[in-house]
Amino acid sequence: MTAKATARKPVSSRTAFTALAVLLSLVSVFPVFWMVTSAFKTRATVNDGNPLPTDFTVQNFVYVFTEVPFVRYLWNSFFVAAVITVVALLFHSMAAYALARLRFPGREVVFTLIFSTLLITAPVVLIPLFLVARELNLLNSYAGLIIPAIFNAFGIFLLRQFYLGFPREIEEAAIVDGCGHWRVYWNIVLPMSKPVLSALAVFFFLANWNAFIWPLVAVNDPDLTLVQLGISSFMTEYNSNWNYILAAATIAALPMLALFFAFQRQIVESIRTSGIK
Repeated sequence: MTAKATARKPVSSRTAFTALAVLLSLVSVFPVFWMVTSAFKTRATVNDGNPLPTDFTVQNFVYVFTEVPFVRYLWNSFFVAAVITVVALLFHSMAAYALARLRFPGREVVFTLIFSTLLITAPVVLIPLFLVARELNLLNSYAGLIIPAIFNAFGIFLLRQFYLGFPREIEEAAIVDGCGHWRVYWNIVLPMSKPVLSALAVFFFLANWNAFIWPLVAVNDPDLTLVQLGISSFMTEYNSNWNYILAAATIAALPMLALFFAFQRQIVESIRTSGIK
Protein backbone atom coordinates (compact mmCIF):
# COMPACT_ATOMS: atom_id res chain seq x y z
CA MET A 1 0.00 0.00 0.00
CA THR A 2 2.83 2.38 0.86
CA ALA A 3 4.65 1.62 -2.36
CA LYS A 4 1.51 2.26 -4.40
CA ALA A 5 0.85 5.55 -2.60
CA THR A 6 4.45 6.61 -3.23
CA ALA A 7 4.13 5.72 -6.90
CA ARG A 8 0.96 7.79 -7.25
CA LYS A 9 2.38 10.85 -5.49
CA PRO A 10 4.30 12.33 -8.50
CA VAL A 11 1.15 12.06 -10.61
CA SER A 12 -0.93 13.94 -8.07
CA SER A 13 1.78 16.60 -7.71
CA ARG A 14 1.97 17.02 -11.46
CA THR A 15 -1.80 17.34 -11.61
CA ALA A 16 -1.77 19.99 -8.89
CA PHE A 17 0.89 22.02 -10.68
CA THR A 18 -1.00 21.69 -13.95
CA ALA A 19 -4.21 22.88 -12.31
CA LEU A 20 -2.35 25.82 -10.75
CA ALA A 21 -0.81 26.73 -14.13
CA VAL A 22 -4.22 26.60 -15.79
CA LEU A 23 -5.71 28.79 -13.05
CA LEU A 24 -2.94 31.38 -13.33
CA SER A 25 -3.29 31.35 -17.11
CA LEU A 26 -7.01 32.03 -16.87
CA VAL A 27 -6.41 34.87 -14.43
CA SER A 28 -3.85 36.37 -16.85
CA VAL A 29 -6.00 35.94 -19.96
CA PHE A 30 -9.27 37.16 -18.45
CA PRO A 31 -8.45 40.92 -18.65
CA VAL A 32 -7.58 40.53 -22.33
CA PHE A 33 -10.81 38.59 -22.90
CA TRP A 34 -12.79 41.30 -21.09
CA MET A 35 -11.14 44.03 -23.18
CA VAL A 36 -11.92 42.30 -26.47
CA THR A 37 -15.56 41.51 -25.63
CA SER A 38 -16.19 44.97 -24.19
CA ALA A 39 -14.87 46.52 -27.41
CA PHE A 40 -18.05 45.22 -29.10
CA LYS A 41 -20.40 46.79 -26.54
CA THR A 42 -22.29 50.02 -26.89
CA ARG A 43 -21.51 53.03 -24.75
CA ALA A 44 -24.60 52.34 -22.62
CA THR A 45 -23.63 48.71 -21.89
CA VAL A 46 -19.83 48.87 -21.76
CA ASN A 47 -19.89 49.06 -17.95
CA ASP A 48 -22.74 46.62 -17.37
CA GLY A 49 -20.47 43.97 -15.82
CA ASN A 50 -21.37 41.23 -18.30
CA PRO A 51 -18.38 39.38 -19.80
CA LEU A 52 -20.17 39.05 -23.15
CA PRO A 53 -21.87 41.90 -25.06
CA THR A 54 -25.66 41.88 -24.87
CA ASP A 55 -25.95 44.54 -27.59
CA PHE A 56 -23.26 43.58 -30.12
CA THR A 57 -21.87 46.39 -32.29
CA VAL A 58 -18.85 47.10 -34.47
CA GLN A 59 -19.43 50.85 -34.58
CA ASN A 60 -16.70 51.38 -32.00
CA PHE A 61 -14.10 50.16 -34.50
CA VAL A 62 -15.70 52.16 -37.30
CA TYR A 63 -15.45 55.30 -35.17
CA VAL A 64 -11.81 54.62 -34.29
CA PHE A 65 -10.79 54.33 -37.95
CA THR A 66 -12.99 57.07 -39.40
CA GLU A 67 -13.31 59.85 -36.82
CA VAL A 68 -9.69 59.97 -35.69
CA PRO A 69 -6.43 59.36 -37.65
CA PHE A 70 -5.84 56.07 -35.86
CA VAL A 71 -4.03 54.54 -38.84
CA ARG A 72 -1.53 57.38 -38.59
CA TYR A 73 -1.09 56.65 -34.89
CA LEU A 74 -0.44 52.98 -35.65
CA TRP A 75 2.11 53.86 -38.34
CA ASN A 76 3.95 56.28 -36.05
CA SER A 77 4.21 53.67 -33.31
CA PHE A 78 5.31 50.98 -35.74
CA PHE A 79 7.97 53.18 -37.35
CA VAL A 80 9.39 54.42 -34.05
CA ALA A 81 9.37 50.98 -32.41
CA ALA A 82 10.87 49.26 -35.46
CA VAL A 83 13.73 51.76 -35.86
CA ILE A 84 14.54 51.68 -32.14
CA THR A 85 14.52 47.87 -32.15
CA VAL A 86 16.84 47.49 -35.15
CA VAL A 87 19.31 50.17 -34.07
CA ALA A 88 19.31 49.04 -30.44
CA LEU A 89 19.96 45.41 -31.34
CA LEU A 90 22.89 46.40 -33.54
CA PHE A 91 24.55 48.69 -30.99
CA HIS A 92 23.74 46.48 -27.98
CA SER A 93 25.13 43.37 -29.63
CA MET A 94 28.37 45.16 -30.50
CA ALA A 95 28.73 46.55 -26.98
CA ALA A 96 27.90 43.19 -25.39
CA TYR A 97 30.39 41.35 -27.61
CA ALA A 98 33.14 43.79 -26.67
CA LEU A 99 32.31 43.51 -22.95
CA ALA A 100 32.15 39.72 -23.06
CA ARG A 101 34.93 38.65 -25.43
CA LEU A 102 37.49 41.46 -25.73
CA ARG A 103 40.14 42.28 -23.15
CA PHE A 104 40.75 45.96 -22.46
CA PRO A 105 41.46 48.07 -19.36
CA GLY A 106 38.39 49.10 -17.42
CA ARG A 107 36.08 46.55 -19.05
CA GLU A 108 34.47 45.47 -15.78
CA VAL A 109 34.09 49.08 -14.65
CA VAL A 110 32.31 49.99 -17.87
CA PHE A 111 29.97 47.02 -17.52
CA THR A 112 29.26 47.90 -13.89
CA LEU A 113 28.38 51.47 -14.83
CA ILE A 114 26.07 50.26 -17.61
CA PHE A 115 24.44 47.69 -15.34
CA SER A 116 23.95 50.27 -12.56
CA THR A 117 21.70 52.32 -14.83
CA LEU A 118 19.04 49.64 -14.30
CA LEU A 119 18.65 51.08 -10.80
CA ILE A 120 17.61 54.46 -12.21
CA THR A 121 13.91 54.74 -12.99
CA ALA A 122 12.62 56.68 -15.99
CA PRO A 123 10.90 59.50 -14.02
CA VAL A 124 14.24 60.41 -12.42
CA VAL A 125 15.82 61.31 -15.77
CA LEU A 126 12.68 62.63 -17.46
CA ILE A 127 13.33 66.33 -16.80
CA PRO A 128 17.09 66.23 -17.62
CA LEU A 129 16.31 64.24 -20.77
CA PHE A 130 13.71 66.79 -21.80
CA LEU A 131 16.16 69.67 -21.28
CA VAL A 132 18.86 67.94 -23.32
CA ALA A 133 16.39 67.11 -26.10
CA ARG A 134 15.22 70.74 -26.17
CA GLU A 135 18.77 72.05 -26.42
CA LEU A 136 19.45 69.67 -29.31
CA ASN A 137 16.19 70.61 -31.08
CA LEU A 138 14.92 67.05 -30.91
CA LEU A 139 11.43 67.84 -29.62
CA ASN A 140 8.49 67.32 -31.98
CA SER A 141 10.48 65.03 -34.27
CA TYR A 142 10.97 61.35 -34.92
CA ALA A 143 14.56 61.74 -33.77
CA GLY A 144 13.34 62.96 -30.39
CA LEU A 145 11.19 59.85 -30.03
CA ILE A 146 13.85 57.42 -31.24
CA ILE A 147 17.29 58.51 -30.01
CA PRO A 148 16.59 58.70 -26.24
CA ALA A 149 15.01 55.23 -26.29
CA ILE A 150 17.85 53.37 -28.02
CA PHE A 151 20.03 52.71 -24.96
CA ASN A 152 18.82 49.85 -22.77
CA ALA A 153 21.12 48.32 -20.17
CA PHE A 154 19.00 45.18 -19.95
CA GLY A 155 19.69 44.36 -23.60
CA ILE A 156 23.45 44.76 -23.16
CA PHE A 157 23.36 42.65 -19.99
CA LEU A 158 21.35 39.81 -21.56
CA LEU A 159 23.50 39.70 -24.69
CA ARG A 160 26.73 39.80 -22.66
CA GLN A 161 25.60 36.83 -20.59
CA PHE A 162 24.75 35.00 -23.80
CA TYR A 163 28.15 35.75 -25.36
CA LEU A 164 30.02 34.60 -22.27
CA GLY A 165 28.86 31.08 -23.08
CA PHE A 166 30.38 31.06 -26.57
CA PRO A 167 33.27 28.58 -26.94
CA ARG A 168 36.49 30.47 -27.57
CA GLU A 169 37.66 27.78 -29.99
CA ILE A 170 35.31 29.17 -32.65
CA GLU A 171 36.73 32.67 -32.37
CA GLU A 172 40.31 31.43 -32.22
CA ALA A 173 39.82 29.32 -35.35
CA ALA A 174 38.37 32.32 -37.20
CA ILE A 175 41.25 34.56 -36.09
CA VAL A 176 43.76 31.94 -37.25
CA ASP A 177 42.04 32.00 -40.65
CA GLY A 178 42.66 35.75 -40.82
CA CYS A 179 39.41 37.17 -39.49
CA GLY A 180 39.48 40.32 -37.42
CA HIS A 181 37.17 41.03 -34.51
CA TRP A 182 34.64 42.73 -36.78
CA ARG A 183 34.38 39.73 -39.13
CA VAL A 184 34.16 37.36 -36.16
CA TYR A 185 31.33 39.43 -34.76
CA TRP A 186 29.46 39.91 -38.05
CA ASN A 187 29.92 36.49 -39.65
CA ILE A 188 30.02 34.18 -36.61
CA VAL A 189 28.71 35.75 -33.43
CA LEU A 190 25.73 37.61 -34.88
CA PRO A 191 24.25 34.63 -36.79
CA MET A 192 24.60 32.46 -33.68
CA SER A 193 22.74 35.10 -31.65
CA LYS A 194 19.40 34.74 -33.45
CA PRO A 195 17.47 33.26 -30.46
CA VAL A 196 18.44 35.97 -27.99
CA LEU A 197 18.16 38.73 -30.61
CA SER A 198 14.65 37.55 -31.51
CA ALA A 199 13.62 37.65 -27.87
CA LEU A 200 15.10 41.11 -27.36
CA ALA A 201 13.42 42.31 -30.54
CA VAL A 202 10.06 41.34 -29.06
CA PHE A 203 10.89 43.02 -25.73
CA PHE A 204 12.15 46.24 -27.33
CA PHE A 205 9.34 46.47 -29.86
CA LEU A 206 6.70 45.83 -27.22
CA ALA A 207 8.19 48.38 -24.81
CA ASN A 208 8.37 51.12 -27.44
CA TRP A 209 4.98 50.26 -28.95
CA ASN A 210 3.49 50.85 -25.49
CA ALA A 211 5.59 53.94 -24.73
CA PHE A 212 3.56 56.76 -23.23
CA ILE A 213 5.43 59.04 -20.80
CA TRP A 214 8.32 60.15 -23.00
CA PRO A 215 6.19 60.62 -26.17
CA LEU A 216 3.74 62.63 -24.09
CA VAL A 217 6.57 64.96 -23.05
CA ALA A 218 8.56 65.00 -26.28
CA VAL A 219 5.89 65.74 -28.90
CA ASN A 220 2.71 67.76 -29.23
CA ASP A 221 2.45 67.58 -33.02
CA PRO A 222 -0.71 65.61 -34.01
CA ASP A 223 1.17 64.09 -36.95
CA LEU A 224 3.65 62.49 -34.52
CA THR A 225 1.10 61.10 -32.08
CA LEU A 226 1.77 57.50 -31.10
CA VAL A 227 -0.95 54.91 -30.62
CA GLN A 228 -0.96 55.04 -26.81
CA LEU A 229 -1.36 58.82 -26.88
CA GLY A 230 -4.10 58.38 -29.47
CA ILE A 231 -5.97 56.01 -27.16
CA SER A 232 -5.71 58.50 -24.31
CA SER A 233 -7.33 61.14 -26.53
CA PHE A 234 -10.65 59.35 -26.06
CA MET A 235 -10.53 60.42 -22.42
CA THR A 236 -11.92 63.85 -21.62
CA GLU A 237 -11.78 65.90 -18.46
CA TYR A 238 -15.24 64.90 -17.28
CA ASN A 239 -15.98 61.67 -19.14
CA SER A 240 -14.31 58.67 -20.78
CA ASN A 241 -15.58 56.92 -23.87
CA TRP A 242 -14.67 53.44 -22.69
CA ASN A 243 -16.21 51.72 -25.69
CA TYR A 244 -13.88 53.62 -28.02
CA ILE A 245 -10.91 53.23 -25.68
CA LEU A 246 -11.35 49.45 -25.49
CA ALA A 247 -11.82 49.15 -29.25
CA ALA A 248 -8.63 51.12 -29.89
CA ALA A 249 -6.77 49.15 -27.20
CA THR A 250 -7.87 45.88 -28.83
CA ILE A 251 -6.55 47.02 -32.21
CA ALA A 252 -3.25 48.11 -30.63
CA ALA A 253 -2.88 44.84 -28.71
CA LEU A 254 -3.45 42.44 -31.61
CA PRO A 255 -0.06 43.00 -33.35
CA MET A 256 1.74 42.55 -30.04
CA LEU A 257 -0.08 39.32 -29.24
CA ALA A 258 0.71 37.97 -32.70
CA LEU A 259 4.38 38.96 -32.34
CA PHE A 260 4.65 37.29 -28.95
CA PHE A 261 3.10 34.01 -30.07
CA ALA A 262 5.27 33.97 -33.19
CA PHE A 263 8.49 34.32 -31.19
CA GLN A 264 7.62 32.67 -27.89
CA ARG A 265 10.00 29.76 -28.56
CA GLN A 266 12.90 32.16 -29.12
CA ILE A 267 12.02 34.03 -25.93
CA VAL A 268 12.07 30.86 -23.83
CA GLU A 269 15.27 29.68 -25.52
CA SER A 270 17.07 32.98 -24.92
CA ILE A 271 16.12 33.02 -21.23
CA ARG A 272 17.23 29.40 -20.88
CA THR A 273 20.62 29.94 -22.53
CA SER A 274 21.38 33.41 -21.10
CA GLY A 275 21.57 32.61 -17.43
CA ILE A 276 24.22 34.23 -15.25
CA LYS A 277 27.51 32.36 -15.68
